[in-house]
Amino acid sequence: MSPNEPGSAAWREAARTALLTFARRSRRDAGGFVWLDDAGEPDPDKALELWINARMTYVFSLAHLAGEPAALPYATHGVLALSTLFHDDVNRGWFDAVDFSGTPGDTTKGCYGHAFVLLAAATSAAAGVEGAGALLTEATLVHGQRFWDSSSGRCFEEISADWSRVDGYRGANSNMHTVEAYLVAADVTGNDLWRDRALSICERIIGIHARGHGWRIPEHYDHDWTPIPTYNREQPADPFRPYGATPGHAFEWSRLLIQLAASLESPPAWLADAAEALFAQAVADTVSDDTPGLSYTTDWHGETVVGELFHWVMAEAVLAATALHAWSGKDSYSTLAARWWSEIDEFFIDHRTGAWHHELSPSMSPSSRTWRGKPDAYHAFNALTFPDLPLTPSVALTLGAGP
Repeated sequence: MSPNEPGSAAWREAARTALLTFARRSRRDAGGFVWLDDAGEPDPDKALELWINARMTYVFSLAHLAGEPAALPYATHGVLALSTLFHDDVNRGWFDAVDFSGTPGDTTKGCYGHAFVLLAAATSAAAGVEGAGALLTEATLVHGQRFWDSSSGRCFEEISADWSRVDGYRGANSNMHTVEAYLVAADVTGNDLWRDRALSICERIIGIHARGHGWRIPEHYDHDWTPIPTYNREQPADPFRPYGATPGHAFEWSRLLIQLAASLESPPAWLADAAEALFAQAVADTVSDDTPGLSYTTDWHGETVVGELFHWVMAEAVLAATALHAWSGKDSYSTLAARWWSEIDEFFIDHRTGAWHHELSPSMSPSSRTWRGKPDAYHAFNALTFPDLPLTPSVALTLGAGP
């Protein structure tokens, strides 16, 4: 592979450096990371978001582990914000968003944001970031005691600020990112409990529900985990709870299943089989021979509902293809990965700034139907980093081990 070919190691290293240069602009002197607009300027209408701050902390911690210069102060800045600015000092846990004075808006505690706090805490602890050890101790305690529901083998979605009331909605997305966080937590802490719980989530959401729906993953459920296939039909482009199936999540789950299988001494055969089935169905629903990109959502028959194209879907698709190729050796996966890297280079990377366009219209022009600005470096950074590394242990532990 030519050094300049999209997806090559040299190309990805250059793209990662440019991405981090842009991401550094999100640092806020008074604490935390702000939401960046398309030009890389703070969006004044956006509060400080927990998930963005946790993801940025994770990214800069990984960047430090990967030897990127001057990443450590940004990781330290993120750990401090998570430990203070977003932290609920009365009830423990973290607020989903705070204004620029540090006042929380909605005080409901969310599994999605807490999963990213755990991911950031485990990764920053592996990177030796100041304060990360204490953050990891609390993050494992809170997620393990508050969000884990042993009766269902999955996680609650939302809980009141004082932990007294559990919302009736259950979601696959937050549980997916919990699997991701649990796998890293298992490696960093050495506690297999987290890996066991990750397997439990996968057994139920993928092994039961996705399998039962033709490998299109039900995203939304009621309190007893009965799928709600019509959820948000009137708001199909919701950024976190869209109607229908989300092929990008199928790619993401596919990668996580392979990483989980690789981490187990005797992985159940169904993990890899399910990973390939999810991938194949997502490809069938989104890939066209003559049209670039991958659509956001489909209905339950595979017909496109929201045709906008998101950078995170491309990032997860190429990562899933890379992981499946590493696991199976099948050339079909590397062929698709090469195609998607080319499309990422041509359409999704903003070569003026180094950031990736978060959303494109079906005609491949910038769009803001669902997302505005460029606040998130997490998916792109993963895509630019993971292909150089083994499937297990987690990237934080692999990079932390050094050459």
